[in-house]
Amino acid sequence: MRRISLQVILDVSVLALRALLPIYALVIIYQCFASARRHRRPEKPLVTLEIKETGQKIPVLFWENSIGRSKGSDIRVSDISVSRDHCVLLRRKEGWFVSDIGSKFGTYVNGERAEGRAKVIIDDEITVGHTTFVLKRGEEYQERLRPSWFFSKASDKGSLKPYKLMILITFFHLFMAVEACFSNEVQDYVPLLIFGAMELLMWGFFFISSYALNRVNFELEALACFLSGMGVMLLVRQELRSAIVQMIAMAIGMIAFAIIVKFIEDPDRVNSWRLAIMIAAVVLLAINIVFGRVQNGAANWINIGGVSVQPSEFVKIAFIFVGAAALDKLQTKRNFIEFIIFSAICVGALALMGDFGTALIFFATFLLIALMRSGDIKTVILALVAAAFAVFIVLSIKPYVADRFSAWGHVWEHVQDSGGYQQVRVMTYMASGGLIGVGVGNGYLKYVFASESDLVFGLIGEEMGVIIAFAIAAAIIALAFYSRAITTRSRSSFYAISACCAAGLMVIQSALNIFGITDILPLTGVTLPFLSAGGSSMISCWGLLAFIKAADERTYAAKRRAPANALRKRGEAV
Repeated sequence: MRRISLQVILDVSVLALRALLPIYALVIIYQCFASARRHRRPEKPLVTLEIKETGQKIPVLFWENSIGRSKGSDIRVSDISVSRDHCVLLRRKEGWFVSDIGSKFGTYVNGERAEGRAKVIIDDEITVGHTTFVLKRGEEYQERLRPSWFFSKASDKGSLKPYKLMILITFFHLFMAVEACFSNEVQDYVPLLIFGAMELLMWGFFFISSYALNRVNFELEALACFLSGMGVMLLVRQELRSAIVQMIAMAIGMIAFAIIVKFIEDPDRVNSWRLAIMIAAVVLLAINIVFGRVQNGAANWINIGGVSVQPSEFVKIAFIFVGAAALDKLQTKRNFIEFIIFSAICVGALALMGDFGTALIFFATFLLIALMRSGDIKTVILALVAAAFAVFIVLSIKPYVADRFSAWGHVWEHVQDSGGYQQVRVMTYMASGGLIGVGVGNGYLKYVFASESDLVFGLIGEEMGVIIAFAIAAAIIALAFYSRAITTRSRSSFYAISACCAAGLMVIQSALNIFGITDILPLTGVTLPFLSAGGSSMISCWGLLAFIKAADERTYAAKRRAPANALRKRGEAV
C-alpha cells in the first residue's frame, strides 16, 4: 500500500510539473523581451545640421545618414543640383566624416572637394549643390523625438537582472530533466547528468560574457540558451550521443558568437574583409559539391574525421556578412552587383546539391537584403521573375523534384508511403499531446525518422504541449520584430541590414519547418533554429544571433565611451 501511495504521489507530481512548464516557458520568453525594452537611451539627435542660408536645423539621428534628393534619403535636399543619392554623413570612433557617393557635382567641406571620406568637426560647413550645412552639437536641438514603437511603452521599472533570468532558465531545464528521469520507458538519472553539464556550460558562458567581455545585456543570449537547452533535453531520452554532440556544438556556437560580435565591432573592418569572406564561402560550396555525400536526398554533407558537417549552414553567416555594408559602400552599384552574383552562386550551388529547402531560405534572405539595400521593389520583382524561370527549368530538367511535392495538401491519402508518412504522424502525435504534452521522453514521434531534426516542432508539441510549441514560434517571430525595432539605434547600416536579415532568415527557416511538417507548405527538410538536432545548424544559429546582438546600441556602449570623451576635449565629436 505504501509503494502504491508513493507511485501515486510521483505521478501527480510529474503531472503538476507538466502543467507548470507551459506557464513557466511563457514567463521566460516574456522576460527576455521585456528586459530588452527597458532602460534605453532617449531618442535625441547625435548632432544637428543647420542650413546656412535659412537657419533651419535638421536633427541627425543615426550614425550613418544619407543626404540627397531622393525621398528615401535620411536628409532630403530639394535642390536640382543635388544628386538623388549624393553623399553620406557618418560617425566612427575617430569622429564624423562625410563621403561622396558618386554625385554629379561633388561634395565640399569648407570649400574643398571631398575625396573619399573627409573628416568634419563642429562648425564645419558641408556643401551639396547650392545648399550648405553647418555641423552643430546635438544639444542645440531641444525637441524630443518620439521613441520607436517597440520601446514606446517600455516601463521605467528596472530590468530583470541577467543572473535572475538565467536562474529561471536553469530551473526550467531542471524540470525537463526531472520529467525525463521518470519517463515511462526508462527511469534513471542520466538526464540530470546531462542537465548538470549543460548548465555548467551556460553559466560559464554567462560569467565570461558578463564579466570578462563586459557585456551590459544578456537577453538575446538567455533566449538562445533557453531554446538550445530545451533541444538538448529533448534528445536525452531519444539519442544520448546526439544530446552530447548538441552540447558540444552549443559550446562552439557560443565561441563563434563571441568572435563574430568582436569582429564586427568595426563596420569598416567588415567591409575590408568582405571579398575574402565571399571567396571563402564560394570555395566551401565548391568543396561541398565535389566531396559532399548524399544524405536524406541532398549532397550537402561532408565527413571530416568521422564528423558530419553541413557547410551550407556556415555559408548563411557569410551570406549576411557579404550582403550588408556600411552606408557609403552600400550606395555603390558595383557593390550591389557583386552581391547579386554571389547570391546566384550560392542558390545555384545548393540547387545542384539537391538542397532546395536551404536554397529557398537563401533566396528569400536575398530578397530581404535586396529590398533593404536598394529600397526598390522593382529589384525584388525582377528577382522573383528570374526565380520562377529557374524553377521552371529545374522542373523540366529534373522532373523527379516535382515528385517530392506530389503529396502536398493531401498527406492523409499517403499515410503509409513516403509522401505523407512523416506529416501524418506529426499531426497525430501533436494532437495527442494536447496543451501540456505527454511528458519528456514519453512520446511516440521519436520513433519516426528525423523526429529530432526536421520534425522537432512536432516532438515539442507532443511531449511538452502545443502551448510551448506555439510560444517558441512566437519567440522567433518576436526576435524579428525586435531586430527591426533596434535598427533605428544601430551605428551602421551594416548592423541594421544584418540584424533584420539574420532574424528574417530564422523566421523563414522556422516557417518552412513548422508549415512543412503540418502540410501547409511542402516538406523541405529544414531545421528549426536552436532546437533541431544538428551541430552545424546550432553553430550557425548562434552565429546569426551575433548580428542581432551587434545591432543593439548597448553592445558596444561601454567601449564607445572612452574614445568619445577623448574626442570631446578636442571639439571633434559629440
